[in-house]
Amino acid sequence: MRRVADENQIEIRDLTVTYGARRALEGITLSAPRGKIFALIGPASAGKTTLLKCINRTIELVPGARVSGEIFVDGEEIHGLRDVFELRRRIGMVFPLPVGLPMSVYDNVAYAPRMAGVRHKAELDEIVEDCLRRAALWDEVKDRLKVLGSMLSGGQQQRLTIARALSHDPEILCLDEFSIAIDPVTTMRIEDMLLDMKGRMTIVLATNLVQQARRLGDVTCLLNKGRLVQVDRTEVMFSEDPGNRTTYEYVRGIFG
Repeated sequence: MRRVADENQIEIRDLTVTYGARRALEGITLSAPRGKIFALIGPASAGKTTLLKCINRTIELVPGARVSGEIFVDGEEIHGLRDVFELRRRIGMVFPLPVGLPMSVYDNVAYAPRMAGVRHKAELDEIVEDCLRRAALWDEVKDRLKVLGSMLSGGQQQRLTIARALSHDPEILCLDEFSIAIDPVTTMRIEDMLLDMKGRMTIVLATNLVQQARRLGDVTCLLNKGRLVQVDRTEVMFSEDPGNRTTYEYVRGIFG
């Protein structure tokens, strides 16, 4: 089934996910606008990571996971797509802890373009530099491109992971708690980078830091115990009267 794409690049309808007997998401229906930052907030085990995995179908790699409902990207239901690898190219994923490939900084970023058929060094050089610049890392590593990615600092490795995700030229970038293991200064640099990138791609950001969602999100969604509590413009979610008591208490730290 295909729908006409509109200003919402992602549409989720009645999404339910179970891991064995445990229900991780239940009846989730929401939309994420094109070219904006969509922030997912909620306590631990709210279902944020599960929702991200559903958007690019990495949920299918989780043993015992069962998914029902529909997810549309650009008007097309993704579960009907045969080429899941192409879907994951279009929808990049950055996990909480940096996971670098066991190769140089340069090769970490050049790997995906090479797999896609790019062979000319000048073209690869351009892609690597562009992705590292967009990840706010180029100035720090431009003289160390042959160094193993694992030799970089934790914050640099996280930005390298983002650069590698960008090398796929994704239309959507999903980030899961990207700042969980990095310092505040690096976190702010990545936040500035994300604000600069929005408009060119849709960004879905899962975070336990409610103020990060407030700083970055155009739209914010609150999940709790696998259920959708509220989704609205970020200024509404963080206002004195968001229209939902649970939202009011969560964003002010009364629970969570």
